[in-house]
Amino acid sequence: MSDWELVIGLEIHAQLATRSKIFSGAATAYGAAPNTQASLVDLAYPGVLPVLNAEAVRMAVKFGLAIGATVAPRSVFARKNYFYPDLPKGYQISQYELPVVQRGSLTVLLDDGTLKQVGITRAHLEEDAGKSLHEGLGQSSGIDLNRAGTPLLEIVSEPDLRSAKEAVAYMKKLHTLVRYLEICDGNMQEGSFRCDANVSVRRRGSAKYGTRVEIKNLNSFRFVEKAIQYEAARQIELIEGGGTVVQETRLYDSDKDETRSMRSKEEANDYRYFPDPDLLPLEIDAPFVAEVRASLPELPDEKSARFVRDYGLSAYDAGVLCASRELGAYYEAVVAALGAAHAKLAANWVMGELASALNRDGLEIDASRVAPAGLAQLLARIVDDTISGKIAKEVFEAMWSEGLAADAIIESKGLKQITDAGAIESVIDAVIAANPRQLADYRAGKDKLFGFFVGQAMKATGGKANPAQLNEILKRKLGGA
Repeated sequence: MSDWELVIGLEIHAQLATRSKIFSGAATAYGAAPNTQASLVDLAYPGVLPVLNAEAVRMAVKFGLAIGATVAPRSVFARKNYFYPDLPKGYQISQYELPVVQRGSLTVLLDDGTLKQVGITRAHLEEDAGKSLHEGLGQSSGIDLNRAGTPLLEIVSEPDLRSAKEAVAYMKKLHTLVRYLEICDGNMQEGSFRCDANVSVRRRGSAKYGTRVEIKNLNSFRFVEKAIQYEAARQIELIEGGGTVVQETRLYDSDKDETRSMRSKEEANDYRYFPDPDLLPLEIDAPFVAEVRASLPELPDEKSARFVRDYGLSAYDAGVLCASRELGAYYEAVVAALGAAHAKLAANWVMGELASALNRDGLEIDASRVAPAGLAQLLARIVDDTISGKIAKEVFEAMWSEGLAADAIIESKGLKQITDAGAIESVIDAVIAANPRQLADYRAGKDKLFGFFVGQAMKATGGKANPAQLNEILKRKLGGA
């Protein structure tokens, strides 16, 4: 691989979170019985006409402004002609030569801490196709047209990505952005956010692109990474063996961890694009753009920079906490209740114990069993030395499982930290008296035995001794003072 360079571009389809379809009034809710949310427009009955959904346009403009792109004052819908059972009209309404969003970019934080700017060529509005069903139908296939006409924003990157990990980082950043903007729910299992990856390889140092292969319908970050890695290795092996890469569309088989040929890659002229005669050009004026701009929320990069500036967090921690709008809001609610002076402690707990509990139980942050105010109360007990950080983890688990407040759990279980210096000193004296051999070894230079004495003292206090006080007194006593 050291002799080769990957060239990757992603086409991401984000299903817009409108209540109705892009050209009809049919509902877009997920999970309805097959063909119960398909209107005469979606079914392509003769004589019906499409009517553009204004909310879909608003969402597209919102995205364009968020990536610093040009919002086209005039864009055109076209017919993309192809035949497939789940496409009743025999064409898909999309945008081709004049898309609504043009030339933007997204800055991505890579694993090594560097920032990479990825160009976004365009984002255009289009309608989704239906879905073919195969399971439980024997030798037959069924067609569900509920999804036909669902509004999509197809986001096309420049071929700026150079590894599978870069592609995933870009895709995750885009996933975060569309959720912040509330234009897409980002649910990859339901197909609301999916990706086609264009992959090619070239000799390192070469300016000429290799022949690209498109991998269709990748619906998880893990599959995107694995599919790109497999495809790059396949192409390199093929070229080094004297073969030639064929421009084609391939599918990724996650069970076998391989891509396989689906069809030869179509060119634009294969689709015979032409302006849709049933739809007028989309004209967007400056007041509309200004109105949408005023509605933009604080974006992930802006929020992350503020967390670094106001709370003293590292860029990495701020990025993790800004991964979703809801997580950032939860964290800020904890800080507001606890005090900005302890923002780092709050960050550690939100990213640590809270995130672990959410992952373990398969919950999103808005379904957390510990509210921000509850977590803030727990952390306040660490700050005021009522409990140690170790005991706090025990209290948190009880809060999570029992739904009780931190103070109530601390009181009922007698978990208050021992901060009385005299009481701690008495315990240490007893531990030292009970372990004369270890004391002699420690004073002879075996410093690692300090941990042994800490453990014995903590055991004797049931883990309730204040760690800082215990360490300070123990050092003095072991030194002979």
